[in-house]
Amino acid sequence: MTLARWSFSVFRLAIRAAHGMKHPATENRKRNTNKRSVISDESHHEKELGGKLLSSVSRSFYLTLKALPRELREPISLAYLLARTADTMADTAEVPAATRMDCLSRFGTIIQSTADDETAVQSLARTLATDFGPLQEDAAEATLMQRVQDAIAWLHTMNGAPLSAIRDVLQPIIHGQQLDIQRFPGEGSFHSLHTGQELDKYTYLVAGCVGEFWTKLCFSELPDAFTPGVTLEQASAWGIAFGKGLQLVNILRDLGKDARLGRCYLPEEEWLPLGISLDQIQANPAVLRPVWTAWLQRCESLLGEAILYVQNLKHAKLRYATALPLLLAVKTVAQLRTASDADLVAGVKISRMDVAKVLFEATLHNSPAALAKLYGKWSKAGV
Repeated sequence: MTLARWSFSVFRLAIRAAHGMKHPATENRKRNTNKRSVISDESHHEKELGGKLLSSVSRSFYLTLKALPRELREPISLAYLLARTADTMADTAEVPAATRMDCLSRFGTIIQSTADDETAVQSLARTLATDFGPLQEDAAEATLMQRVQDAIAWLHTMNGAPLSAIRDVLQPIIHGQQLDIQRFPGEGSFHSLHTGQELDKYTYLVAGCVGEFWTKLCFSELPDAFTPGVTLEQASAWGIAFGKGLQLVNILRDLGKDARLGRCYLPEEEWLPLGISLDQIQANPAVLRPVWTAWLQRCESLLGEAILYVQNLKHAKLRYATALPLLLAVKTVAQLRTASDADLVAGVKISRMDVAKVLFEATLHNSPAALAKLYGKWSKAGV
């Protein structure tokens, strides 16, 4: 649903046992006393949570994170972990909508708070461990629900620009998830977004803001990350388009899955004039193909801005890490172009062999020109 599952899809967290006693990192938190950003050196957090746990909840995004320069890896890992925690709360449909909304609100308040509220953290940790954890089919997501207290402790080790950027990105992500619950409460109902503007805003809230977050960190932690002349404003615009494009890939490939969960992200204002009803969509989501195709074209346009983002990154490791989700998305779009109605209903996913090919090709062809050529080749596949 988010950067969360950024990619997320774009931009699709957190942590383990609610253990009652104060986490040592909370006691020994480093404070930033100058204007310059300081990245936490609490490496055990990154190793345990940003390593083992993160790799178990998103293997593909974990590959991106491992390729990042050290200056960016920890804050982006933590932000992703927190976003996935919120995402799991929002997606646990067996929990009443009111409870999910309340937990997301409490989680957001804790993240934004500049003061330690151990009572609030412990209370939320108990709720997630007892009411959400046992309902997860995926063991990694069950672990997320058990370790929120540790995730917050990791957040408390952050300082300066990285901490500010993490808080800034989690605010729209959580808001987007709350909107999702309000619009798609589940409980046997079936609902659709009404307008294209709602869908565009949703893709910003859960993924476009992640591109913006990523860009802010590049400018604050790696000042020479972009080619000379590229401004924060221009790079942020590309980054937002990048995130929106990745989220649209997720929405388009999950058309059938979302319908089975009682939700349609493709706007009613576009399919209703075609004589399509919610009952028809629920029975056969492939009836949305005309609208789906228009949004696939919109997705391709956004990804076209994403390649400009990648081409203008000077830092080789950062360029490689940023290119991976784009190339995986382009591979997925190529399959979407040739997808049958049955594929739309079942869901479209690239193979492990395709993922391996992307990793191999991106390693061999990591210059701006070579990546642009690779993008161009794969973006024309299936045309």
